[in-house]
Amino acid sequence: MLQIYYKTMRGEDFELISEVREGCWIHVDEATPEDLTYISQLISVEYHDLQDCLDKYELPRIERIQGTVVIFTRHPTENEIGLYTSTLTILLTPHYLITISPQRNSMVRTFITQKSKLSTLQKPKLLISLLWRISQEFTAHVRRVRHSVLRQEKEMSTVEAEDITALTQNEEILNQYYSALVSLRYVLESITSGRYTNFYEKDQDLLLDLLNGLKQSEDLCNISIKSIRSLRESYQIIFTNNVSKTIKLLTALTILFSIPTMVASFYGMNVTLPLAANPSAFLYLVGGTAVVVILSTLIFQRKRWL
Repeated sequence: MLQIYYKTMRGEDFELISEVREGCWIHVDEATPEDLTYISQLISVEYHDLQDCLDKYELPRIERIQGTVVIFTRHPTENEIGLYTSTLTILLTPHYLITISPQRNSMVRTFITQKSKLSTLQKPKLLISLLWRISQEFTAHVRRVRHSVLRQEKEMSTVEAEDITALTQNEEILNQYYSALVSLRYVLESITSGRYTNFYEKDQDLLLDLLNGLKQSEDLCNISIKSIRSLRESYQIIFTNNVSKTIKLLTALTILFSIPTMVASFYGMNVTLPLAANPSAFLYLVGGTAVVVILSTLIFQRKRWL
């Protein structure tokens, strides 16, 4: 779905317009090949140069195509199971700012509906604001996962398989965030260097602040991943030890119960056996068996099998 927005400095909201004009912002949500065809004709860029905009696995990078700066970014999302970031492509052209998303993009929709002093005529500032929003989204989601992990921490003696599974899932989420943040940092460093587009001095300062903020998000994500790995490994060790203790207990109980079973089996055979003619044989056998079981129990307790 293609929508066109226009806003001046005096305007309060991004105005939805029906036709493309100089200085507008074109946003394509749930982009299709037909949308890319229209965009390629509008900015005079080959269609195959824009095909990566539809790739939901595309990593952040930046390139220049015939005067158009194409910035591939990723931001946190929950659109698809197993994929926790989504592609957002930003095209900085001489006349328009264009954003393309292959999926429904709630982040951009929220950005559009918020009150701001931005103008679509100020493409560099609008670009920086979008990148700021992406950085803030990453920071918020990383903290959310970190708090979720802290809430999941429990007594080490009550670790279950579900706890390890939850930690593994959170680790995968953070790994995807970290991969996107590292690539996005390289993109910002390229933009800051001025090789792709020129910014005013104030915009350069904003870019440097954005780069520092992104590095902090990256560090926070990396620290959280290390904490999860350490906690998950501890959980796995404890869970394995608990399983080992359970196996020892069951083995010891099996041995203890097998002692009277073996005695009863021997004296159930139709052959001549010791004490067979003794009228007190049953009492002797029960007493002897009880003594053996008690001694075995004491030995197992000393070895901490029970």
